[in-house]
Amino acid sequence: MAEIIEMPKLSDTMTTGTLVKWLKKEGESVSNGDKLAEVETDKATMELENFDDGVLLKCYVGEGDQVDVGAPVCAIGEEGEDAPEVEGGSSDSPSKEDSGDDAEKEDKAEEEDDDAGKESAESEESPESDSGDDSSSDDEDDSRVKASPLARKIAKENGIKLSAVEGSGPRGRVVKSDVLKAIDSGSAKESESSPAPASSSSGAVVSGSFPEGEEIKLSGMRSAIARRLLESKTTIPHFYLEVEVDAAPLLTLRKSVNEGLADLSPEAGGAKFSVNDLILKASSEALRRVPAVNASWGESKIIRHGAVHLSFAVAVDEGLVTPVIRDAHAKTLRQISAEAKELAVKAKSKKLKPDEMSGSTFTVTNLGMFGINAFFGIINPPNAAILSVGATVSKPVVDKNGQIVVGQRMNIGISADHRVVDGAIAAQYLAALKEVLEAPALMLV
Repeated sequence: MAEIIEMPKLSDTMTTGTLVKWLKKEGESVSNGDKLAEVETDKATMELENFDDGVLLKCYVGEGDQVDVGAPVCAIGEEGEDAPEVEGGSSDSPSKEDSGDDAEKEDKAEEEDDDAGKESAESEESPESDSGDDSSSDDEDDSRVKASPLARKIAKENGIKLSAVEGSGPRGRVVKSDVLKAIDSGSAKESESSPAPASSSSGAVVSGSFPEGEEIKLSGMRSAIARRLLESKTTIPHFYLEVEVDAAPLLTLRKSVNEGLADLSPEAGGAKFSVNDLILKASSEALRRVPAVNASWGESKIIRHGAVHLSFAVAVDEGLVTPVIRDAHAKTLRQISAEAKELAVKAKSKKLKPDEMSGSTFTVTNLGMFGINAFFGIINPPNAAILSVGATVSKPVVDKNGQIVVGQRMNIGISADHRVVDGAIAAQYLAALKEVLEAPALMLV
């Protein structure tokens, strides 16, 4: 008997997901553990996994469609078996060169809708509208293109020529995902929306072009980021503190350790540590000294966490994800470094699992590698604070002997929830962090 695969809840806050890409086609054999599709959640793009052997009988949703958690996505069964009928299935499913009578009925119904719409529009036109201009010709060309009503609507709203869009639906029908791809790539734009080129006879010198304005459709992740950041800034009373750290001892330690391990294989203990690895380890050590910062607001209570689950920001194409290093307080620098690298690779390749992005108690965000000297991050709920790390810069400083010398300085800021953390507590945390970073051997004990 065929099994219906439903949209799973891939994150703790997920209510809908966007099916970005099918990795298997209808009629293709699938096995337990195969990846069926890429699904974009409110936190990342993940893969929909198959848990049964058989054949992908039917895809109920198309690429680019949003699907509610628990809604049917596809059916897996035996070869030749009929796929169950479901309510709410999308007719824009991929890989359907021959999708059967149902697809033909849907195509016919959509064609009738399109014809009705066309006749209605023609009846309202004035005689002057039949001018034989290019735009009328373009409209006529588009009317002959087989496309779903939703695809037509999106194409019209975004100035896309349907006749220039390659259809991936049954018998080449243009579906929603095809139009969205054309919008993303900037192809198939209506000719009248393009600016006229500068005339060479005018004598004007065109020094360089500037990208055309555009509207970018929000992804599920971008929408979730916007929602969560707005919630954070409007419901959490942020306050900000900053400290300048002498980064020279940290850089010296890093250089010494990396040189000592450079010639060793990974099996023999070889490793290479980044400044961010050291920051993560130091921030965890400072939380051990000032545990009041490792907390959350619980409406009627303040929750002090018994472990440091340290998240760190990783930039990806769709926005920002924050993978979590569990029990960071109990891990060595080597363990934190290895885990951070592994999680960052997973984040960039969209392989993070839900439990690798949830349950953090403190967050570190580092823009130093982008040359940013100082900034303050927005708190990542339910954390009570976020640490912001700037670049190490060379600048004149006064040493302990009163002499002006070249120093290596790093600005580190903290954004804290004033409901949970008072200014004095946040100051104590920054002081503890400064002490660890300026005497970095302490984090290796």
